[in-house]
Amino acid sequence: MRQKVSVIGAGNVGATTAQRLAEMDLVDIALVDVVEGLAEGKALDLREAAPVVGYDSSVVGSTDMAITEGSRVVVVTSGLARKPGMSRDDLISANAKIVGPVVEEVVRHSPDAVLVMVTNPLDVMTELAIRVSGLDRRRVIGMAGVLDTARFRSFLASELAVSVRSVEAYVLGGHGDTMVPLRGVTSVAGVPVGRLIPEGRLEEIVQRTRDGGAEVVKLLKTGSAYYAPAAAVAQMVDAILRDRGLVLPCAIRLDGEYGLSGVVMGVPVKLGAGGVQEVLEVELTQSERAELERSAAAVREVTAVLG
Repeated sequence: MRQKVSVIGAGNVGATTAQRLAEMDLVDIALVDVVEGLAEGKALDLREAAPVVGYDSSVVGSTDMAITEGSRVVVVTSGLARKPGMSRDDLISANAKIVGPVVEEVVRHSPDAVLVMVTNPLDVMTELAIRVSGLDRRRVIGMAGVLDTARFRSFLASELAVSVRSVEAYVLGGHGDTMVPLRGVTSVAGVPVGRLIPEGRLEEIVQRTRDGGAEVVKLLKTGSAYYAPAAAVAQMVDAILRDRGLVLPCAIRLDGEYGLSGVVMGVPVKLGAGGVQEVLEVELTQSERAELERSAAAVREVTAVLG
């Protein structure tokens, strides 16, 4: 029997995540959404694509969380996007009312699952999921660091006209304006990026990385990114289920690492069976450490809305 992965929320991010997981041909997928027929329709569409693409993954959809029973990993994408006139605190309160009950149901049906959180504000929703679920912090992981790092690597590769595979980088911190792309450890085929890109231009790329999600939203006008977020989730799920020991930047509640505790931040972690197997501490420059501490303060401020 194949392992099961459940995706909660069948919008663009959730449905594209289900597609990527199905095409990996590794797991069976349960897709859940509160909108009647949405998850069922997208699941049916994915099953009908299987003979063409060549996968045997089962994909089922429902409004009923019971279909998630026995999941090894549960991906939570459900929630609202920020709307015009909606404050940050409004968004947190609204999504907390959605994510909290979802997490309760997830744990009831799959008490041994690893939770991968995608709903924004990512750091706050990951903290909420830890509190609601009562799970060990290593089993509740936020996705955004993989996405932010992918954007940084993509922009650097385009700037230098090299393969994205040749660019090594990490983006740490909160998922937002205070994220911390690490210039000091960023390299292209082992060559420090500071030797390849002038400082001023590099800072422009760093800022574009911080604005990456907003740039997509501005272009789309009626939505937000989903191809890259779904790809990031699929990479994390693959690392967990295949016990790869893959080092990726993910959001986890820190417990003394980097001198920080009780705050959810993106940091490099070793992902494998059971979730986070180790938190790795990258050597930071003095300015990078100061940026990380400012990011932690910003995350604490927004998390305080939860009470």
